[in-house]
Formats: sequence, C-alpha cells, structure tokens
Amino acid sequence: MHEQIETIESGYEYLLAYAAQGKDTDASGSGAASEVRTRLTAMAEAAVSISSTLEGDNSTFGWVILDDAKKAHAAISLVLEQKGISSEMVDNLNASIHLRALLTDLFLLSEARPRAQS
Repeated sequence: MHEQIETIESGYEYLLAYAAQGKDTDASGSGAASEVRTRLTAMAEAAVSISSTLEGDNSTFGWVILDDAKKAHAAISLVLEQKGISSEMVDNLNASIHLRALLTDLFLLSEARPRAQS
C-alpha cells in the first residue's frame, strides 16, 4: 500500500500547485490527456486499490480509511468527468473534506505503522 499512499500524497502536492495557476481549463486542444488528468486518474486508481486492500480489514481504523478512500474516489471521479478542469475546481477538490480526510488517515497510518512494528 506504500505506493498508493505515495501516489495520493504526491498527487495532492501537484494539485496544490495546479490550483495556484489560475487556469480556466486543462484542455489543450490536442486531445492528449493533461497532466492534471493523469495525476487525478492515478489518485483515483490508488484510492480504489487502497479500498480493495482494506475491504476485509476488521480493524476500526481500517474501516475509517476504507470509507474515506471511497469518498475521496467519488470526489476525484466527479472532477475527472468534467470536460475541462479549472484551477478553481481543483482548489475546491483540495479543500474537500473527503480528500483531506484520506490524506490525514494515510499520514497517521504511515506514522503509526513503524512504531507498531518496533
């Protein structure tokens, strides 16, 4: 799950930079996928993978991450469904409680796991 956590964290950092650019759309007219769409797609796939990994996890915190991953995936998917992805839309996604909750869950998990294994 380490790779998926890294994908979510680095994707969020990219989204912060994208939101600051003030773009009206990600569309370039070339038909090629934009970098923001590529990052969002990777984040959505990572959220699904995290959900799949935790589906049978009976721990209380595993359930929390599973729920937040599903909600974050839904928010990311909504943005990906749009014809153009503006900086404002990404800024709103960044502010979404669902994406922020997943990030915080993953930060907490990353910090707790090394200590639990010691």
